[in-house]
Amino acid sequence: MSHNKDIELKPVPTHVAIIMDGNGRWAKSHGLERTVGHVEGVNTVHRITQAASDMGVKYLTLYAFSTENWNRPQEEVDALLNLISIALEQETPALIENNAKLEIIGDIDRMPDDARQRLNRSMEATAHGTGLTVVVAFSYSSRWEITRACAKLAQEAIEGKIKPEEITDEVISQHLTTAPYPDPDLLIRTGGEMRVSNFLLWQIAYSEIIVSPTYWPAYTVEEFQANIDAYRGRERRFGRTSEQVSSDK
Repeated sequence: MSHNKDIELKPVPTHVAIIMDGNGRWAKSHGLERTVGHVEGVNTVHRITQAASDMGVKYLTLYAFSTENWNRPQEEVDALLNLISIALEQETPALIENNAKLEIIGDIDRMPDDARQRLNRSMEATAHGTGLTVVVAFSYSSRWEITRACAKLAQEAIEGKIKPEEITDEVISQHLTTAPYPDPDLLIRTGGEMRVSNFLLWQIAYSEIIVSPTYWPAYTVEEFQANIDAYRGRERRFGRTSEQVSSDK
């Protein structure tokens, strides 16, 4: 961990979002089946969740399964759904021990009943947690979420509950699945791809972004710490000048 004074003075991010990419490519590079990469990726989730909790991060949003992932070969989709729901079930005691809470965002109505019931049980068991909130984006896509918010607002306008001129960016935020959470301070993408893949498009408007070349199964707590330190060394201007930011201090 860096001990640069300037970095030490800046707090850890309140909300870290991670696009966990590279499971399949990691497996291929090791001559293994793609599903083995997903299993290894679950181990990384355990390590990074624990590290985030230890560091004092309040929200950790993990992109586990996108709505586009439903288009993958059925065998891989079935294996992924089964793996994610069982992994979260197995992770539940550790979440409870760490006073952490599990929440899900996404179109979970598309999930098979068994997997959905497992997730619901895990959420109920951890609901009292007041430490880290682990938000798993499952069957999620940002365009799905924004479209859904628009439809809700249109319905409210038809019913006379809201006037078009009353729709502000705050009102839109309140109609997203992420309404209970602050926007991410930091977005990390592993696997080296330079895109955001339909993830939290509205919410990451001012997030710092770090792309790691490391495949998710090989992503370590040490690299996560280095990414957090890099964030702590950045100046977040939110459209203002450095001078304006400095005058706030």
